[in-house]
Amino acid sequence: MIDASAFKFPTGTQWVHLSKKYGNWRSIYNRRRMWAIDGTWERVFTALMAQAEADGGLSWAVSVDSTLVRAHQHAAGARKTWPRPQNRPIMPSDGLAAG
Repeated sequence: MIDASAFKFPTGTQWVHLSKKYGNWRSIYNRRRMWAIDGTWERVFTALMAQAEADGGLSWAVSVDSTLVRAHQHAAGARKTWPRPQNRPIMPSDGLAAG
């Protein structure tokens, strides 16, 4: 189950397309989901981080990947087919100036 999860997320494959060597994809998905709900994954990662910290092998590196940022289809810079309305100048009213 752990090997299947380790394979699935870096490759981005869907659960249903997991290799048969990992077993039934529904069983793997359900067990992984239940471990997330009951806190098993959090306890595993906490224990692994504590062990790595004790061994001196824990270092943090943050990487931000902007290749997944998407723009709306209208943000592509295509030329508009209609003319933009002109701003009309605002003129003071004659009635207010005379009063």
